Amino acid sequence: MASNILFLPFRRTHSASLSAAIRQYISTKYDQHPDMFTRDMEAIDKLRADAVNSLEAHVSGIRKLTAYAAQLVWIGGKFPIDIGVDFTWYPALGFNTQRPISQNNLRFELANVLYNLASLYSQLAVSLNRSTSEGLKSACNYFCQAAGVIAHIKSDIIPDMRSSPPEDMDLMTLESIQQLLLAQAQECFWSKAVKDGMKDGTIAKLAAKVSDFYDQAAEYGTKSDTISTEWIHHMTAKHHHFAAAAQYRASRECLDKQNYGEEVARLRDSLTCVNEALKESRWINKIVLGDLNGLKSRVSEDLKRAEKDNDIIYLMSVPPKSELKSLDRAGMATPRVPEAVSNPSSTLGEGGTFGQPLFAKLVPYAVHIAANIYEERKNRLVNVSIIDELEGLTNKLRDLLQSMNLPGSLQALEKPLGLPPTLTSHAQEIRQQDGLHRLRRSMHETAKLKANDSAIFQEGVELLRSEAAEDDRAKLKHGTDRWSREPSQQAAEKLYARIMEIDGYLKSASSSDDLIKGKLKDCEKALQVLGGNDRDLEEYVPSSRRATMTPSVERAAGDLRNILNEVSRLEHNRKKRIEKVRDKAKADDINYVILAETARLERELPMQKIEPAQFENLFEERLARYDEDRKQIAKESEEQDQLSRQLKEANTEFANARRGDSSTREREQALQRLENAYVKYKEIISNIDTGRKFYNDLAKIVNRFRDDCKNFAYQRRIEAGQLESDLSNAMSALNLSQTTSLQDQKQRESLRSHYSAKAPSSEPLTAPVPTRAAAAPPQVPSPGIWNPDVGIKFGGPPPQQQQANGNVHNPAYPNTRGRGGQWDVSQGVRFG
Repeated sequence: MASNILFLPFRRTHSASLSAAIRQYISTKYDQHPDMFTRDMEAIDKLRADAVNSLEAHVSGIRKLTAYAAQLVWIGGKFPIDIGVDFTWYPALGFNTQRPISQNNLRFELANVLYNLASLYSQLAVSLNRSTSEGLKSACNYFCQAAGVIAHIKSDIIPDMRSSPPEDMDLMTLESIQQLLLAQAQECFWSKAVKDGMKDGTIAKLAAKVSDFYDQAAEYGTKSDTISTEWIHHMTAKHHHFAAAAQYRASRECLDKQNYGEEVARLRDSLTCVNEALKESRWINKIVLGDLNGLKSRVSEDLKRAEKDNDIIYLMSVPPKSELKSLDRAGMATPRVPEAVSNPSSTLGEGGTFGQPLFAKLVPYAVHIAANIYEERKNRLVNVSIIDELEGLTNKLRDLLQSMNLPGSLQALEKPLGLPPTLTSHAQEIRQQDGLHRLRRSMHETAKLKANDSAIFQEGVELLRSEAAEDDRAKLKHGTDRWSREPSQQAAEKLYARIMEIDGYLKSASSSDDLIKGKLKDCEKALQVLGGNDRDLEEYVPSSRRATMTPSVERAAGDLRNILNEVSRLEHNRKKRIEKVRDKAKADDINYVILAETARLERELPMQKIEPAQFENLFEERLARYDEDRKQIAKESEEQDQLSRQLKEANTEFANARRGDSSTREREQALQRLENAYVKYKEIISNIDTGRKFYNDLAKIVNRFRDDCKNFAYQRRIEAGQLESDLSNAMSALNLSQTTSLQDQKQRESLRSHYSAKAPSSEPLTAPVPTRAAAAPPQVPSPGIWNPDVGIKFGGPPPQQQQANGNVHNPAYPNTRGRGGQWDVSQGVRFG
């Protein structure tokens, strides 16, 4: 129905299964099972169906559209923007309204849904009864909300779309639409002011602002590729119309104030504006044209009356237009974004208008990544910066003891017969743990883990090599010009970089494995002795004669024993500290803290996707709890340096006191070899445990690498198949055109040879003389053969005679006389 105001048409779409893409994404990217969210998936599909089918001007559509938009904003923080659904929408404006646009983009879907919400608001405004003050007030409110939604799309949705917006959602188009909606809102307020009988000065200010809005809408519309010329003509006419209305109301105010000269000037300007508006009469509808003609009639009558009165009675000078004061503006229309659009999180949750947010229990993938990042940083801090440092101090201390042949030299002196208690406890520990067999078994298991990781890694590498070989073969077959896709190493640059990275891990681990094997080989014989029975151990450690201990030797041995006890105490406390740090790291579960932080971010930034970088401050705060443990390393290092100096001094005094005494030399060496073997045993166990953990962690990396290689190869094969098909179709079309051109060429060559054979080579060819073709004689039909030129004939023998008028009479059918044997439809079909 024709109207003096415009409305936004709805955008149309096709059905799309958002739940299927969400299910697929959850199953591949999350640790949670998609069946946990079946109800949420059904709900999101229903919300979309309700929203996209709300294509009529009814207030119930507002809730449907805003509810779906709020959930889209919410799930934007749970899933990536390109979730895997091609949302197809038809433009509402422009010349391509029948050409759909598809994008795998949640923001694109949200922009279209909000656009339809703005359309709904505008259509609700148009559908109201604007002949009443309440109707005009409601229409003004709807237009302001529509303008607010368009402004929200322009400022918040389109910049975050990460792709080119549709042609009817570019900046100039949205600006034009927004100004048009504000103009119509202001026009409704102006109409209400007129209906309520407000002062002419106030109405003039309102009309002037309406004119400004329409002027801006038309200006932006001319810069848009989708705003139609009809709309631009409408907005231009409205701009001049309300400029005229503003001057007309200002003239009436001048009349009340007895400014008769200014009244005439403003009426003349009003008439000029009306005439400018009427220049658009060919393109505007009848209602707008009727309004303009009505205004022109009124202005003309008032102008005639004012000029007559001023010329005869008042005799005031009429100022030119340039001296007229510009009219003030009273803007009552502003963009108002509905709360459900500007703050959608307020409509979700406990007490929210639209209920609980969907997929609330789904932990975003970025949270899993963030938790893994923290675990890696924590483990690196604990293992490398704390435990490795402490163990490095212990190894340094043990190397010092080994270089001084301690505690073997002291044990041989203190107990020349039998086995020292320390050695006995070491031997018992190794026997209980089945020491040597345990080491070999652990190394074998570690080798199996390594082989498995290497096999999986090589499988991924072979997939990439095979795909690259297929691509090279296709390139040789079709040529580099037609086979234009990027090479494999460029298309999978990150995967090829990971090959070098993982290969470096494996080589480094292989070197560490060889080092462990070398340690085991060095102490294997001593470990066999420690793992054997006491008799073998006693035979391995020779007894020595009891040496006479002088007071100086006894004093030096006592001092050395005290220092060694301090060393043992230091090692024992350090071991406990290492276990304490490990337990502390094991109990450090950041998942609940990250989930709480995620919930806060989702509430405060619902449109922003959760990224691991957003948890950096939390990581720093959390890792600060290990600062005290790191400070303790410096204290221990200082304490160990002091103890090492004391140990060196005590051992020097002990060696000087025993100078010349070689009675315990062999026993000292045997005890020291066994002590060193025990220390190596503990080192190898720790190294194997570290290696096992490394290969288990590497298994996750190589499995992910292989899966990524499979996906890449699969996608490249699909792409190659499509490219092959396109090239085949192109070649088929080319072959067909070549065949046609070859046939044409052969015909031309045959004609050329024909004429060249007839014409002498020495004489030029003469132009052919045009002749009229002789008329062919009429064909006489053969008996029993139908000729289309003579119509349909039924029964009897063929005609024997031709009458003068060309008609044939068949005796079997008397009514055929004068019809020449042709069938007359009006006579029907007769047999017999």
